[in-house]
Amino acid sequence: MLPSRIIAIVILLSSCLAVSAPGAVPPPQSAAARQEAEKLNRLPPVHPHGVAPIDHSGRKVAGRASYYARYFDHRKMADGRRMNPNTNIAASKTLPLGTTASVTNLRNGRTVTVRIEDRGPFIDGRVVDVSPKVAGELDIKKRGVVPVIVKPIAVPLPDGKVKLGAGAANATPRAIEQATATTKALVDDKPTETASRR
Repeated sequence: MLPSRIIAIVILLSSCLAVSAPGAVPPPQSAAARQEAEKLNRLPPVHPHGVAPIDHSGRKVAGRASYYARYFDHRKMADGRRMNPNTNIAASKTLPLGTTASVTNLRNGRTVTVRIEDRGPFIDGRVVDVSPKVAGELDIKKRGVVPVIVKPIAVPLPDGKVKLGAGAANATPRAIEQATATTKALVDDKPTETASRR
């Protein structure tokens, strides 16, 4: 093959890779980011089972939710902070630490926004553990375990950027701004991830 053709092919391939590179995340307040969130919201939910990798895609997750027992009050979480039962925190096996997400109880339609600060629950089919405060707001304390949809609103990426997730499709601009700021603050202030004692 001629050297000029090889160079042309290399240039063409490198330009294609640059378009799909993970660094090409639109800013959270942009129209392109909102369109991406709407696209993610139209996709069917993921149903993780067993050991699943950390998912930075922003797709919604379906499964069951439980809540932290009193035993975990003030214990160290995976992000290094102490579990405060009176805050809007949650644990997820697959969402990145620092993600801001909405959790909807499918039995009654109640929705609460949480911050993912811990790992777990480690029971197949369960996708999120919520704090007792959130459990009360979702009205799951009596049943203990309920079906939920978890929609990431703002997802931290490995390079430090923040991407909008499926939950941003239904969120107000102010809610997106707050979720993005919360996620950035959690990631910027994040101690090294540690193994949870769960």
